[in-house]
Amino acid sequence: MAGNFRVSIDTGGTFTDVLAVDESSGSVFVVKTPSDREDPSRALLTGIDKILTSAGKSYSDIETVIHGTTTATNAVLEHEFSGIGLLVTEGFRHILEIARQSVPDGYGNSFFWVKPPRLVPLHLVREVSERILFDGTVYRELETDSVIRDVAELVEMGVNRVGVCLLHSYANPEHERRIGAALASRFPDLFVSLSSVVLPEYREYERAMTTLVDAMVKPYCRDYLMRARKQIDERTDRMPFLIMQSNGGVVTAEAASDKPVTMLLSGPAGGVLGAIEAAKAAGFKDLITLDVGGTSTDVALVDNLSIRLTSETVIENYPVKVPMIDLATVGTGGGSLAWVGPNNTLKVGPKSAGAVPGPICYGRGGTEPTVTDAAVVLGRFPSSLVGGDLHLDIDAARAALEEFGRGFGLSVEDAAAGILEVATAGQVTGIRQVSTLKGRDPGGYCLVAFGGAGPLLATSVAEFLNIGAVLVPPNPGNLSALGLQVTDVKRDYVRTHVRLVLGDSDDVEAVWADLERQGTADLLGEGVAADRIDLVRGADLRYEGEGYEVSVMLDGDALSVTLDGAGGRDLTAAVAEFHAEHERLYGFSYPGRQNVELVNLRVQAIGHTRRSSALPLLPPDRAPSPGASTRKVYWRTHGWLDCDIFDRATLAARQHLDGPCVVEEYGATVVVPPGWAGTVDLYGNLILARSDSK
Repeated sequence: MAGNFRVSIDTGGTFTDVLAVDESSGSVFVVKTPSDREDPSRALLTGIDKILTSAGKSYSDIETVIHGTTTATNAVLEHEFSGIGLLVTEGFRHILEIARQSVPDGYGNSFFWVKPPRLVPLHLVREVSERILFDGTVYRELETDSVIRDVAELVEMGVNRVGVCLLHSYANPEHERRIGAALASRFPDLFVSLSSVVLPEYREYERAMTTLVDAMVKPYCRDYLMRARKQIDERTDRMPFLIMQSNGGVVTAEAASDKPVTMLLSGPAGGVLGAIEAAKAAGFKDLITLDVGGTSTDVALVDNLSIRLTSETVIENYPVKVPMIDLATVGTGGGSLAWVGPNNTLKVGPKSAGAVPGPICYGRGGTEPTVTDAAVVLGRFPSSLVGGDLHLDIDAARAALEEFGRGFGLSVEDAAAGILEVATAGQVTGIRQVSTLKGRDPGGYCLVAFGGAGPLLATSVAEFLNIGAVLVPPNPGNLSALGLQVTDVKRDYVRTHVRLVLGDSDDVEAVWADLERQGTADLLGEGVAADRIDLVRGADLRYEGEGYEVSVMLDGDALSVTLDGAGGRDLTAAVAEFHAEHERLYGFSYPGRQNVELVNLRVQAIGHTRRSSALPLLPPDRAPSPGASTRKVYWRTHGWLDCDIFDRATLAARQHLDGPCVVEEYGATVVVPPGWAGTVDLYGNLILARSDSK
């Protein structure tokens, strides 16, 4: 019988972070363990074992395991393209070559842009004899036997996964479904992704690419998720094993392995949700999240505690049109390598030392200086990390930084400080992508810093962008795992339905209702109680003549559609939301003056989960903690200063900390520079702000 211990696991490139909440006592436990790139399920099980030992629990005490992972993303970033085939309608063999005419940075150095590597080479593309028209009418029947022969030939050539993208399958998926059934029967070991399941929208190129990405990551995700599922079941009664998706919701491991493209931003999505939970407790509503791990920094902008979703995500120059939290990623993390660029310039990232060999100070064979090495040399980090499990070789890092700085004519301190400043600039660039480039002034937001290296440079980033407040949640190194604790089951559904928004809307209502029935059935099948299901309608609209549409979701009490259909809002509400969103995004709108065209209809099915707070109140009678020790820390503007070192676990509610000081805890280190001060709130959040007039 399952207990009351909820375990969440976030697998990153360097560490697997585990957080658990004991709902009977309100206690929170955190551990880290090295990630296993060959088999992520091994690190997942190791993490569960460590957290159970830490809490004095057993597998029978676990109620739910919730998991976020970067496995799908890594497969794309590492170009795991071999063994993929593509089936298309006859006459459309070159869909990937044609692609789109737009180029990145068309006014800069990318005028002669070379398209990214093909996911499928032309000799592994096969044409299917069939044709469906735009309205779903079958113009030419499918020849299934020829498909079987073509796929058999592909399998002989080493293909083990196939994407199927037939023309207008969003309007009529019958031919794709028949192909899927035939391939499942004839080639049971073949991984198959159907575009009518992955992305039933028009625009053939984007649909094909999203389907191929799904097919590409399916072997990696399905294999390890099912291994983990099996091993968890062997240790206890079958319990819920839920997987975070890119949209900020969870689904069962079985559902995620069937459509793994929804897992691409699984790990970072949990971090955004954790940041919202911490900020809500601290009284902030408008946030910029700064999630800094070992290899990269993920940033997101949050208005009024609401995540923003986008279906225009590009990963490694490949469009992936599934709903994801709107994130920007830059290649600057704790393990990012410092190197000499053109004209003897100092560069940091995007190459990273990774988990192996890691930074020089890890003593695992690293030879190139990293951001972590620079922080160690400047006294920002202690002599060991992760609760003493990882001892740092400060002398080795210093020797490497001396040699590196010599090439620039810099002292070891100035070289290390320069590395941190360049890393700061990289993080600032990421924030500008989600703020200033989208018409938002970052100075009006609270910066929420987390991840193992998030609090290291957060105040420097805030100063650069004129941000007045920095929030560092408790257990920032495990905040993505905390975010997994506070999410709901979510599934997104979309269907293309192009028409002008004029006259009767019965056809629109019929499509919405069909998507709602599908969402309800899927959530009931995943064990969600009927009275805990909400259905939220949405639409993609554009002004007649525009090339791209704007997505709106009809959220809010009046717009949420319950199972009995009560409380629904019609297309008129979607159009009103569209005008307002168009004005916000582009600075103009034409209500009443320009026809509006509907492109896609959407439904998000939400299954509300039972949850408890993973941010328990601090003991009210705890006395303010004095500094545990002092350490010399180098600051570019002040040189070496004796700084108080605090143990975060001993800080009291409402305790005030004056910079310069360093706050150490398991999994992260908070740096408070001169001119800054911190205050601890009732939930253990550390809120940093300027303490001088600079």
